[in-house]
Amino acid sequence: MAEEKRLIYLDNAATTKTAEEVVEAMLPYFTEHYGNPSSVYRFSQKNKEAITKARETIAEALGAKTEEIYFTAGGTESDNWALKAAAEAYKDKGNHIITTKIEHHAILHTGQWLEKQGCEVTYLDVDENGTVKLEELKKAIRPTTILISVMFANNEIGTIQPIREIGQIAREHGILFHTDAVQAFGQLPMNVDELNIDMLSASAHKLNGPKGIGFLYIRKGVKIRNFIHGGAQERKRRAGTENVPGIIGFAAAVKRAMRTMEARTAKERELREYLIGRVLLEVPYTRLNGHRTNRLPNNANFSFQFIEGESLLIMLDTDGICGSSGSACTSGSLDPSHVLLAIGLPHEIAHGSLRLTLSEETTKEELDYVVESIKKIVERLRSMSPLYEDFMRRQ
Repeated sequence: MAEEKRLIYLDNAATTKTAEEVVEAMLPYFTEHYGNPSSVYRFSQKNKEAITKARETIAEALGAKTEEIYFTAGGTESDNWALKAAAEAYKDKGNHIITTKIEHHAILHTGQWLEKQGCEVTYLDVDENGTVKLEELKKAIRPTTILISVMFANNEIGTIQPIREIGQIAREHGILFHTDAVQAFGQLPMNVDELNIDMLSASAHKLNGPKGIGFLYIRKGVKIRNFIHGGAQERKRRAGTENVPGIIGFAAAVKRAMRTMEARTAKERELREYLIGRVLLEVPYTRLNGHRTNRLPNNANFSFQFIEGESLLIMLDTDGICGSSGSACTSGSLDPSHVLLAIGLPHEIAHGSLRLTLSEETTKEELDYVVESIKKIVERLRSMSPLYEDFMRRQ
């Protein structure tokens, strides 16, 4: 049984707790500084200035220019904007987009929608670690290729992509390069110039900021159409009254993430290694998914043979442990993860997956409790599995 009121939250890839200093920064913009930044009087103009400062903070974290940051409602919107607007703006040059089979559904479903509009989309395979093969990327390029979109790091298995090399290939061929950095921004240092990135998506709630606010970085000179019509906000490219508290909160979260990144990610890495080591050693017939070391600092993704991931999650929840079997956006789906299938796992093993994503608040003592809980649950589920029984009989 679960310990009384115990909660061990290990689903930080789905969302993070909003940091206290972020909430404090946001509060005045709900009740004191509530003016609409588009209004001309001083009361509202102060909010316009606050948005500019927030934009500066975020741009600085990326090595970007202030006017290259466009606020959105989150990573999904930013991904949609990058693909749809690029396809429209560059249709005279071509209609071919290259992405990968392991992208977030915000990219994959947008790609499928664009195919119905007459675009051609190549979905690259990845290796067994979930890494893009650069030679295959080069081979996929056509004279009509207008955009390459590859995520910075995978939301399920944590593998970090060779972004600099991909950006270089895109630059050499005169192709736009977009990266979905929703999981990586705030976890990994990044500079858009050094990495040859033309567009980048990010979301505040993945780095202890509020939900409902994100941004799309668009390099100056990139020809991108307006995404939402109806007003002059975001330099006429994304209409709608700005989410001032969200923008202020996002900047506060970015400031905090940059300040704490080195120590925070070092701690997460150490705990991640401890967790991976114990699970692989103490739970037989288990594999780690994703690159062993070149992965997000806080990500551990396992597949346990002979069990169903959904059953494991429900029983972990009974023990007060929050985990995931994949991306939060697909947790209602009983299909195996498209990411795990793309790295070559058979359906039955992909079904038995568990993603645990740590935070700076995670403790070793909590992970010990989690490992013991996993051992007990996996043993129980396997004891009910005819497949496991048959397998053991043959050993």
